[in-house]
Amino acid sequence: MLYALVEMNRAAMAPLRLQAKATASFWSSPINPARDSEAGRAIAAAANVFERATRYYGKPEWQIESTEINGKSHAVMPVTAWSSPWCQLIHFETAGAPANRPDLIIVAPLSGHYATLLRGTVEAFLPTHNVYITDWTDARMAPIWFGRFDLDDYIDHIQDMLAFLGAGAHVLAVCQPGPPVLAAISMMAEDGSDALPATMTFMGSPIDVRRSPTVPNLLAEERSLDWFRSKMIHTVPLPWAGAGRRVYPGFIQLSSFMHMNWERHVDAQHRFFEHLIEGDEDGAEKHQAFYDEYLSVLDLTEEFYIQTIERVFQKALLAKGEYRYRDQRLVKPEAISSVGLMTVEGELDDISGIGQTQAAHDLCANIPDTLKEDYVQPGVGHYGVFNGSKFREQIVPRVIKFQRHVTKTR
Repeated sequence: MLYALVEMNRAAMAPLRLQAKATASFWSSPINPARDSEAGRAIAAAANVFERATRYYGKPEWQIESTEINGKSHAVMPVTAWSSPWCQLIHFETAGAPANRPDLIIVAPLSGHYATLLRGTVEAFLPTHNVYITDWTDARMAPIWFGRFDLDDYIDHIQDMLAFLGAGAHVLAVCQPGPPVLAAISMMAEDGSDALPATMTFMGSPIDVRRSPTVPNLLAEERSLDWFRSKMIHTVPLPWAGAGRRVYPGFIQLSSFMHMNWERHVDAQHRFFEHLIEGDEDGAEKHQAFYDEYLSVLDLTEEFYIQTIERVFQKALLAKGEYRYRDQRLVKPEAISSVGLMTVEGELDDISGIGQTQAAHDLCANIPDTLKEDYVQPGVGHYGVFNGSKFREQIVPRVIKFQRHVTKTR
């Protein structure tokens, strides 16, 4: 019912959005003599803020057209290299790039935002790597005949994509994928797979949520699974392709994220209004670029969401050595001995607290210390672990250096 009400509200707001768009266009038109008046700028700015605040934000484009390698610009084209109904493995083909760049698969989180949230992560590694990224399917766009998609299916996908890339690739898991990626590689190592990656890097991941628990961790512990099912799971309505599917809607996740930093978001809207009045195009464009991405959300299947809450956040099964794949096979991270392990955390991370990602080092007890590295980035929160200036200037060089060290050592 909630999902249907949200869609009805969106439809009801459509005429007002159109009116706001027309108002902004009228008061900012070059032929309007009152365009540069204080009142004209204020009316246009208010209309713009309203239109953007009530807009539906669809899946963003990658908008990565080129990268610079050794001082030369190379065209970039995102193409689908591998796919299933639930995921596309996007390859950023780089025209004329050196053939010896190592493969890097960035495992994007399936936690409410699209993979394009990691656009900056992709751009940072393109000059040195042959980059791939997981682009997960929005559950509201998945017809019910696609069937289920749960946490163990996610693990299967990681293994299938690593098999597609072959041995020696580097894996970079950002946030949510940490536990399932570690589980996938653990089973591959135990099975003696010939497609093991050279390194695995976990960034701000909830490997063990019992360490430095954050507000989202505590919420997951305090509520029962029945509470999550009754309050967080809703049915996709028509006309979406996934009509009838039970999902954790992206708009609920977005609401949770925004309320964690509500004053910051309100201040951002106020600054956007001021940028528009002052004619500060750079400031306005930066705001628009961030929120175009941040407000674009996707839905998760009920089974994936509930299993993640239970297995990762409530019971910490992998951290306790009790995770059973398909409720049968025990996952053993200690089976990994030849894959390099790096963990990256943010000093101010309020999503995955300090120590949660580092826990991977204790679990992977048989990886030699020479193939391990832990790094805590000062002065950044969760987002800064995988994006922003400190990520580009301090984290990326360390990751690349570690990967090259492991490649030489193995």
